[in-house]
Amino acid sequence: MGTTLTLTADDGHSFEAYLAAPDGESKGGLVVIQEIFGVNDHMIDVTDDFARQGYTAICPAFFDRAERGVVLSYSDFGRGREIVGELADEAVIADINAAADKVRSAGKVGVIGYCWGGAMAFLGACKANVDCGVSYYGTRLIQYSTEMKPKVPMQYHYGETDKSFPMDAVEKVMAEQPEGQHFVYPDADHGFSCDGRPQYNADATALALEMVLTFFDETL
Repeated sequence: MGTTLTLTADDGHSFEAYLAAPDGESKGGLVVIQEIFGVNDHMIDVTDDFARQGYTAICPAFFDRAERGVVLSYSDFGRGREIVGELADEAVIADINAAADKVRSAGKVGVIGYCWGGAMAFLGACKANVDCGVSYYGTRLIQYSTEMKPKVPMQYHYGETDKSFPMDAVEKVMAEQPEGQHFVYPDADHGFSCDGRPQYNADATALALEMVLTFFDETL
């Protein structure tokens, strides 16, 4: 459905991104931020799905700053964490801005991220040139939430049984970010919206997507 292209950030870094556009008029632009496993088939499917919903969606390869073309298995958390450790916040923001600029012609631009990308979507909502943000089970939110506030409307989605982002941490983020929309899904684990993982929860996925599309309709 989409195509792979090359973007260049303000600091001169060039990186790949997957772009998918709707068949008709676009409702706005979306920057889709990958999980900790790279721009894999699932993230491409997510980007395509948002295009089918009417958005011009782009999924940048943030890991290109460390190693180009990295796609990891769902069991390779170690390598994913190593790569994430090499990515400075300023570099992530630069790449979000480059991707947002690419789809800005579609209208306002939202940022949405999953897993590692969920925290980066929050970071983008605080510091990048976007108009709203959505975070799915962004475990690393806890590292940013105490000191940062989004500049734009923000929506959050959590799994009630997510051991990597337990409810005490979720409640802390909720208390620190009361302006945001927060949704917790019973019997949903980390990665509940990824149909390539055993944690996939179809009911939670459908409900969360309904909330997300309503949010984008209201903010973009």
